[in-house]
Amino acid sequence: MSSTGHRPRAGEVTSGPALFARYAYAPNELGYCGPNDPAALLEAAVEGGHVEHLSHLARQFEGAWPYLELIAGCNAIADPLDRRVVEAYWVGNDLTRRVPATALAASLDDRFARRAGRHFEPLVSAAVAGGVAQHSFHVFAVYPWLGLLRAGNEGAPLEILDRCRIRWGRVQSVQGDLVTVSSRPLTFVGSQLVLGDECIEQARRSLDGVGFVDDLAPGDIVSLHWDWVCDRLSSHSLGWLRASTLHNLDAVNTLATPGPAAVCDART
Repeated sequence: MSSTGHRPRAGEVTSGPALFARYAYAPNELGYCGPNDPAALLEAAVEGGHVEHLSHLARQFEGAWPYLELIAGCNAIADPLDRRVVEAYWVGNDLTRRVPATALAASLDDRFARRAGRHFEPLVSAAVAGGVAQHSFHVFAVYPWLGLLRAGNEGAPLEILDRCRIRWGRVQSVQGDLVTVSSRPLTFVGSQLVLGDECIEQARRSLDGVGFVDDLAPGDIVSLHWDWVCDRLSSHSLGWLRASTLHNLDAVNTLATPGPAAVCDART
C-alpha cells in the first residue's frame, strides 16, 4: 500500500463497508474488539475497494453488527452495511428515528437478558427513556462504566466512556500524522454524565502517512474514535452526532441504576 494511502477521486463516496472500518479501526487496533489483524483492517479501509473482505471483517465486530442489522431491518434496507445504515450507527441520521424503543429493547433482550440477569432492566429503561440506536447508546447504557463512576471509581471509567464514544472536534493544526483539535470531553457531575468545556487534544489522522481523511486544514470538523480521526463531518452530520450523543446522555442520566454489568461482555 502506498505511504500516502488512498486519495478519493472527486465525487467519490466512501462505501458502507469502508466507512464502517474507518470507525472500527481504533478500538480494533487497541485489541478491544473485532478480528486480530488491525493492519489488514486499516489497509482495506484506506484502499476502499475490498468490499467483500471488509464485509467479512465487519461481521466480526460482535457489539456493532446487531445494531447495523436492527437499523437496516427497521428501515427495510437489505444490506446492514449500506452506507446510510453505517452512518446511522456511528454518527446518526434519519434512519435512527425509525428504530422504535420497542425494537431496540427487543434487540437488547435477545443479546443480553440471559447474561445480565437482574441487571438487564436498566438497558430497557434506557431505550424507553429516549435512547437512540447509535454507538453512544452501547457505550453509555450497555457498558458498566457509568455504574462504576457512580460507585466512586473515577478516572479510567470516565476516560473510557469519553474515548469510546464517537466525538467531534475542530481541527486547530496539522503536523504530519498528528492533528490538534478542540473538543468537549465528558465530565461526571454529581451522578450525571455531561459534556464539559472545550479543551485541546491531539489525535492521529494517519499511521506513517496512511489514514482516512486527506487534506485536513484548521477549521475542519472531524469525528474521532479513541485517538483516531475517522472522517470529516458536514454541518448536517455534526448536528446528528451531537443530537444522538445528547439523547443518549439524557437517557442514561435518568436511570437510578445504570447498567448493566460486566457480565454482558459488551464489545464495540
